[in-house]
Amino acid sequence: MATTQVMGMLRDNPDAVDVRIYGTNVLRDAPALAACDVGESEPRYVGDDEYAAFAVEFCRRHAIDVLIPPRRLAALAGRAEEFAAVGTRLMCSPPEAVDVLTSKGRTYEAARAAGVPVPPWRVVSDAEGFRAAVGELGETGERMCVKPAGEFSAFGFRILEDRPLRLKDLLAAPVPLASVASVAGALKRAADEGEAVPEFLVMPYLDGPEVSVDCLSAPGGAMLTGIARSKQGRYRLLLDDPALVAIARRLVGHFRLAYLSNVQLRYRRGRPVLLEANPRASAGIFQTAFTGVNLPWSAVRLLLRGDAGALPAPRLGGRIAITESATEMAAAIQLPEPAPLLEPAALLEPPAPLPEPVRVLTGIDGARSAALRTAARDVVPPAPLLGETATAAS
Repeated sequence: MATTQVMGMLRDNPDAVDVRIYGTNVLRDAPALAACDVGESEPRYVGDDEYAAFAVEFCRRHAIDVLIPPRRLAALAGRAEEFAAVGTRLMCSPPEAVDVLTSKGRTYEAARAAGVPVPPWRVVSDAEGFRAAVGELGETGERMCVKPAGEFSAFGFRILEDRPLRLKDLLAAPVPLASVASVAGALKRAADEGEAVPEFLVMPYLDGPEVSVDCLSAPGGAMLTGIARSKQGRYRLLLDDPALVAIARRLVGHFRLAYLSNVQLRYRRGRPVLLEANPRASAGIFQTAFTGVNLPWSAVRLLLRGDAGALPAPRLGGRIAITESATEMAAAIQLPEPAPLLEPAALLEPPAPLPEPVRVLTGIDGARSAALRTAARDVVPPAPLLGETATAAS
């Protein structure tokens, strides 16, 4: 649903630009592809260079104007010239920022140096270090948690709990609990068996509402607007709290984040502290549509023209409900296999003339990337945008 609604924000843009959505996914029957104008499969389990070559060739073959990757940023950041050679604008923050923000430990170190409030944390990768971190940080009496220190950690998140299970625990909603002994045992067994153990983050469990700040910023990190929202069960509150946006502004400026990014905060002892920062749009960015601001389209326009257009003051203080929807799918979606990669020299050949109407690609690696193409030959500045646009929606 989120992907479909973001596509809707791109199609129903304030500049009335015709947008066509393309999408790719490693799953040939991914539901998000049903909302795309064109869908294809993409390679699975490939290295950064091979993935980047696939993305460049896809954009060349389909005359994509703008690519907004939601994942595998490390494979694409810093390759703007390669995409420009095939006529595609890459919406991405600097590779240095991507490199730091894909490690939560380095993110906290850099954020603390920039004056952004962060919780206490320790990075561990073995049982001994894990037990020591829990013992040290747990001296405050706070509940501890552990999660992978990489970019995506939700599936690995565990609240550390050693007390016996109680009846009320069985009657309550399930929570991701693990004992200190079980986590330490898993780390030790992995090491004993020669399994590669990634870094984990140990920190206090930050209870209470999570705040997500969706940010739009110019290249160089100047934030143009930020919209804060918090979770309350099935509801989302659109917060009117300048202090939260100010924290996000400081972080975005420090890392020089460009276009769309997301800063997540939680409260510790009554103070908001950084939970994580992502140099990409959040999965829930579609919720900001209820403020009257179209962040995805403003980012696209900013990339194409260097101008985000009119940014109205967001309507804040409201509450929205998150609901489910169902979509009937075909028995089987038959997608073409990924096209064979061209030799590097072939990638530099001029792209074919842009077809009419211009198309859109959605979802390199996850059916959530956005790609946009403009027909420059039809433009006489200052046109609203560079002609018709093709886009890939997040």
